[in-house]
Amino acid sequence: MEATGTDEVEKIKSKFMSAWHNMKYSWVLKTKTYFSRNSPVFLLGKCYHFKTDESGELSTDGSNFDKINTEISGNVEEFRKDFISRIWLTYREEFPQIKGSALTTDCGWGCTLRTGQMLLAQGLMLHFLGRAWVWPDALDIDNSDSESWTAHTVKKLTASFEASLTAEREPKILSNHHQGTLKRNCDDNEMRNEVYHRKIISWFGDSPLAAFGLHQLIEYGKKSGKLAGDWYGPAVVAHILRKAVEEARDPELQGVTVYVAQDCTVYSSDVIDRQCSFMDSGKADTKAVIILVPVRLGGERTNMDYLEFVKGILSLEYCVGIIGGKPKQSYYFAGFQDDSLIYMDPHYCQSFVDVSIKDFPLESFHCPSPKKMSFKKMDPSCTIGFYCRTVQDFEKASEEITKMLKSSSKEKYPLFTFVKGHSRDYDFASSPLHEENDLFSEDEKKRLKRFSTEEFVLL
Repeated sequence: MEATGTDEVEKIKSKFMSAWHNMKYSWVLKTKTYFSRNSPVFLLGKCYHFKTDESGELSTDGSNFDKINTEISGNVEEFRKDFISRIWLTYREEFPQIKGSALTTDCGWGCTLRTGQMLLAQGLMLHFLGRAWVWPDALDIDNSDSESWTAHTVKKLTASFEASLTAEREPKILSNHHQGTLKRNCDDNEMRNEVYHRKIISWFGDSPLAAFGLHQLIEYGKKSGKLAGDWYGPAVVAHILRKAVEEARDPELQGVTVYVAQDCTVYSSDVIDRQCSFMDSGKADTKAVIILVPVRLGGERTNMDYLEFVKGILSLEYCVGIIGGKPKQSYYFAGFQDDSLIYMDPHYCQSFVDVSIKDFPLESFHCPSPKKMSFKKMDPSCTIGFYCRTVQDFEKASEEITKMLKSSSKEKYPLFTFVKGHSRDYDFASSPLHEENDLFSEDEKKRLKRFSTEEFVLL
């Protein structure tokens, strides 16, 4: 009986914490974001121009389209459609209990895992859908939702406590848009794309069986000394994502691998070995690779000398974004305008969605409005991601990024480097592609522990 009482206290505490975080962060989601009409906007390698003869700023929430000409309006809508089509993964609550804990929410501690998920999701979208793909329903998301999330939080909290008092399940507040999904006349390609769109999101579901869900990521994190409820840094998350992809058993995911740079160095032969690992099993195809590079953009604060390089990286279509943020707040950076970064914010606690059911609602996995942050406010600790479909793509990308690193670096040494050969050729212990008995080698454990305890700020 005492244990039951303790559980109830924990549940009520969890509801209070969820409500507090929603009230704390929902004003950020509620406020409009303004973009200059006179500067290009970059989003994961795509460039959008909102230029007009008039000076001033433009909101992307669609509220003032009538004030600008049709051509510019169309460009704004294309940008909004592209942004909304990216997969947005946020805090969730009331999901199945995390193994080894009493937690049923990641509110307040899971933001870096969420931004890591968003980066991986973009890599998988490039792999299965291509950069040109946009969600056909992107502009159907009601922007008023973002205006009323604070009120939504209050309603949800009230409903939660009423349900607690009557021992009933918390009611879900669903939008009208997905209560009756309109049937489309889609051709085969559109239908295939929608299948993959849903499948990618389902891999990030908040259940123990989801390949890249929070539950699985936390299990891999335990190997590096992390537990549910701990802070995770962008470097640790990079290694967790690599292990999650390695251990994924879905046949669709066997054509993708992840490589994490060692000490700011990408060893080309190690990357190509990962891409060619199919050949060991008799298959002719190579794997696509997602390259993750944990870096530090300065000492205590971000060095503004790195701004042009970060902008250059986000201008590449094979960039899958940056896991970064402000101290103790992780954001997924996906673009920029002038000296401001465009990001998606995971700090909003939404209800658990069961992605195993047919036609599960998609709207909570797509962000209705972009946010901007000055580059100088960025925490220096971050992880940069790239996607390369083939070995040739990797070789081309390494040449292009190396040139960018050299041209943008005012320091004696570039932010990171591409080196020919294997890591073992430089007296580093090479990481095995697969280990039967332990997910992390001793060398990796030491490296992860160092990332957790050294000067890297845990976001």
